[in-house]
Amino acid sequence: MSLSRRNFVIATSVAAGGSLVLSACSSGDGGGGGGKGSPNAGATEYTGATVKIGTKEDSQGPAPEIPGAKKGGTIYGVSEDDFSHLDPQRIYFAFNSSGALMFARGLTGYKIDDKGGMTLVGDLATDVGTASADNKTWTFTLKDGLKWQDGSELTVEDVRHGIERAWAPFITEGAAYVQQALTGKGDWRKGYEGPYKGKHLDSLVIDKAKKTITFKLAEARPDFNFTLAMSSYAATPVKLDTKEKYDKQPASCGPYIVKHRTIDKSMTLTRNKHWDPATDPIRNAYPDTFEFEFGPTSLESADRFIADQGKDQQMVSIYKSVPAERMQKVLTDPELKKRTFNGLLTGTYYYAINCKRITDVEVRKALNTAWPLEQIRKIYGGPSAGDYATTILSPDILGRKEFDFYGKLKTPKGDAEAAKAILKKAGKLGQKIVYTYPQSPTYDKTAVVVENALKAAGFKPVIKPVDSTSYYDQIQQVDNSFDVMWFGWSPDWPTAYTMIQPLFDSANIGNGQNNVSQVKVDWIDAAIKKNVVIDDQKKAGDAWAALDKRIMDEVVPIIPETFQRRFYLFGSKVGGAMMDPQFSATLLYKTYVKA
Repeated sequence: MSLSRRNFVIATSVAAGGSLVLSACSSGDGGGGGGKGSPNAGATEYTGATVKIGTKEDSQGPAPEIPGAKKGGTIYGVSEDDFSHLDPQRIYFAFNSSGALMFARGLTGYKIDDKGGMTLVGDLATDVGTASADNKTWTFTLKDGLKWQDGSELTVEDVRHGIERAWAPFITEGAAYVQQALTGKGDWRKGYEGPYKGKHLDSLVIDKAKKTITFKLAEARPDFNFTLAMSSYAATPVKLDTKEKYDKQPASCGPYIVKHRTIDKSMTLTRNKHWDPATDPIRNAYPDTFEFEFGPTSLESADRFIADQGKDQQMVSIYKSVPAERMQKVLTDPELKKRTFNGLLTGTYYYAINCKRITDVEVRKALNTAWPLEQIRKIYGGPSAGDYATTILSPDILGRKEFDFYGKLKTPKGDAEAAKAILKKAGKLGQKIVYTYPQSPTYDKTAVVVENALKAAGFKPVIKPVDSTSYYDQIQQVDNSFDVMWFGWSPDWPTAYTMIQPLFDSANIGNGQNNVSQVKVDWIDAAIKKNVVIDDQKKAGDAWAALDKRIMDEVVPIIPETFQRRFYLFGSKVGGAMMDPQFSATLLYKTYVKA
């Protein structure tokens, strides 16, 4: 999942049933800021939360009660940006997914405990599914008592519809993992146009009487039940589907309905009277209403949280971290610090190197050696903003192993002389580098230190900022004019397939695709295909870690930057506020209004 427009975009792949335990990013210390009285404390610590495979009992509702929580009242959410999509099949951005949790449900989902521990459970399904011995056939059974907001029954036909409509021509933004697994093809759209002409996929088999849906995959997927937890594969009602218009007013099978929405300004959620908490092991849904305000900058919001006046006492930040300008104030004021929670993100921020344009691997090594991580992190807010990255995989990915080929932990400010020596030996002193980023006050500042570092290392930098609204559309063009591009990615769940396949599989080179480094290496493609079907997750983790290391040693398609930490503020009358370890956003359905 891209950390950017999809602001940590999630990717894909795989969990064996039964005893699988996956490492995952947790919610930090659960609300104490640094936790040790220092603004920097905890910024380099991971709690080792786990993703477990739940049982049928774990999949039963209602969700565990939060001690002291009470029903009623209104929670006010604030965000600089609106949700760009509400249609589940068009969601492939963590922020949008955090909103979709309030009204959309899939076959599986994550039950999250008060420390950020995650358990995969059946959401609409009675359990996490049954796989065949070869992991190519997966069957799920729907729970009883599932209804849409109009009181109609939620059926296996609605679940199938939510999968099949991903093929509709107007659905272009969602994940593609299920589609690829069902067809075994990168060009999975060929031969099927979606369900609107009355045709269904032969690989999706439903039994109305037994309330089952069976996926007949062309490729083995040991963690297919994790894939189905993504918003892209939530159920959509056949009878209430308004096609393109569904993005503005989706039907709800969750605890809240979209009552009112003014694009880029506000959205109101009210209770769905037909949601039965007995069917839902995940969502608590204490407030009667959520009112979201879109537009205020993170700095404006932070100042309102600090003032803590009026209805802002019941306000939460949905997705924006405390800005660098207010970080020290918040973390050094004990009363403010009590109203924060934080967590390290599951993914990696990095700079993609366009390997189609920068063909010499020695130049790519020199870029890594010269890159000014220390100066960049200072602009983000210092150590409290996160840890330096040297690998593709983040620390909470199963099997990940640390390495540092380019001396970034030893010399995070960049080693200009060493980089210049690499360029000189390669005969590339004066190499032109066109660097781009989504324009903002923060990234304008980081561009200055990048430009200075590259000049000192013997490069000829050209800085080309791009408006943030069109940034991804531009860099995700095959024939773009950029050499180095700011980017970021987080896993759809904490297996390395979900980090490496979207970014480095040659099948993902194309306009609008996420292999923006345009890596086309046969042994990488072969390793991805080999590793994805390993159902022993310890062995799979070791294989992915080895691939991470080889890619960064021999291909060098990216410059890792940071494993970022986010700090969130909330009002004095908000209870239950914590970070969603999957989407790095506020876990809205656990919040409540204090009496």
